[in-house]
Amino acid sequence: MKDDAVYLKHILRCISRVEEYSAAGRETFFASSLIQDGVIRNLQTLAESSQRLSEPIKQSWPDVDWKGLAGFRNVLVHDYLGVDLELIYRAVEHDLPRLRKACEAALQSRNEAQ
Repeated sequence: MKDDAVYLKHILRCISRVEEYSAAGRETFFASSLIQDGVIRNLQTLAESSQRLSEPIKQSWPDVDWKGLAGFRNVLVHDYLGVDLELIYRAVEHDLPRLRKACEAALQSRNEAQ
């Protein structure tokens, strides 16, 4: 098992990419399959990394729906024909900022403890 810091940094990189790809706004997101693909791919990989975080990290940040994030990943990977772009965009707008804060705080607390 890799160190939690590796996964936290990876999640933050994915969030940054999603923010970059979706920065032009809702209309651009819905008009571009290229942007949709980039956003969805990064959501898949960040959700996969979130599953590899240790239980103590997850328990320290209970405001993040870690189980929901794992379920979201399963939908993206296994039910790709049924992906709802409205749901994706809503997750980008509402859920990623909270996840970013939790991952940044977790990384900072790990750094302070070392």
